[in-house]
Amino acid sequence: MAGSAPRVFVSHLAGVAVFDPNGDQVGRVRDLVAMLRVNRRPPRLLGLVVELSTRRRIFLPMTRVTGVESGQVITTGVLNVRRFEQRPTERLVLGEMLDRRVRLVETGEEVTVLDVSVQQLPARRDWEIDRVFVRKGVEKRGAFRRGKGETLTVDWSAVDGFFLEEQGQGAENLLATFEQLRPADLANVLHHLSPKRRAEVAAALTNERLADVLEELPEDDQIEILGKLKEERAADVLEEMDPDDAADLLGELPEEDKERLLALMRPGDAADVRRLMAYEDRTAGGLMTTEPIVLRPDATIADALARVRNPDLSPALAAQVYVCRPPDETPTGKYLGTIHFQRLLRDPPYTLVGSVLDEDLQGLSPGAQLPEIAGFFATYDMVAAPVVDESGSLLGAVTVDDVLDHMLPDDWREQEFHLAGEANHAD
Repeated sequence: MAGSAPRVFVSHLAGVAVFDPNGDQVGRVRDLVAMLRVNRRPPRLLGLVVELSTRRRIFLPMTRVTGVESGQVITTGVLNVRRFEQRPTERLVLGEMLDRRVRLVETGEEVTVLDVSVQQLPARRDWEIDRVFVRKGVEKRGAFRRGKGETLTVDWSAVDGFFLEEQGQGAENLLATFEQLRPADLANVLHHLSPKRRAEVAAALTNERLADVLEELPEDDQIEILGKLKEERAADVLEEMDPDDAADLLGELPEEDKERLLALMRPGDAADVRRLMAYEDRTAGGLMTTEPIVLRPDATIADALARVRNPDLSPALAAQVYVCRPPDETPTGKYLGTIHFQRLLRDPPYTLVGSVLDEDLQGLSPGAQLPEIAGFFATYDMVAAPVVDESGSLLGAVTVDDVLDHMLPDDWREQEFHLAGEANHAD
């Protein structure tokens, strides 16, 4: 669907069967979940409400939808079966948007929403509600006079009546104000809010957004926010965090709380975090992420560039790829070498990565201390470094931002930024 990006009207998705990659039905679509945005910007489609055969309704993120085809939705097969709970900034498309009375911006005329369409953005995983199908007409005796009035399809920006600024004050408007901030800037804002308002904003953020922000907050704020979330959601947020950041945060919790949250996480995510928690703080093993870009030597430069383009990767992780023997996931087979993305840009796309890798760059041992790690970055002008064990397997990669985070003074986040003054007036 991402290539041609066809438009799909949501009424056609109601009750549609949802299948896993093997063709087994897992449930049916009961609604769609969208997040409204200010200034008449198209809402972001977050996911689907899927009803399982057990009648339980769960949330399926759009990032786990691989296809929306005629009469069916295809998923990655990875489902979180916790019961769906709607959050303050979320709107149910079928339940709350359809049959709503809104106004045409150009004429001020009231119309009724009959349907809305969704479309996947080109070359991205994001989806938006882009068009609105409406009927002109008037109310009569409390019910719409069916069969009367012209119907038309207009852009989302052509109607008024859906927007956050029309729904009162509170966390929703505050969240909309900060929507475009980078995670580090939003973290700085949250740090300066009152605990009550901080909890309100955190509760309204998506799991992915909250995970990004938590990674930029001081430990005290991280613990406070995580402690105010329901345990199931706290586990979901930890799954979205980089494993090294999740390990650092869990390491600050009491043993009982830590084990309870790890038990609620997906087994694979929990295993990565447990592995990192086994290393001492301020060592390469304790600082590394277990999710660098790993390729086999017979992969092509085109394959490598496709992985580097992943928008979910930080710039430091996207700066280079690591070539290893199978298995591809850490801990890998034998580590063979590294390729910086600049080298990837200089060679033809069909070139095998095994023929252009830098074999001279030795990896750090997982027990390497912070001064040794910092010296590695300074010596080789790198922004990420491989971590390799005694057997030659790649365990992960340390990025320069993690090194700086541990070398700066403990109170470095307290420095005033250009947004800090604004945050003091946000309560």
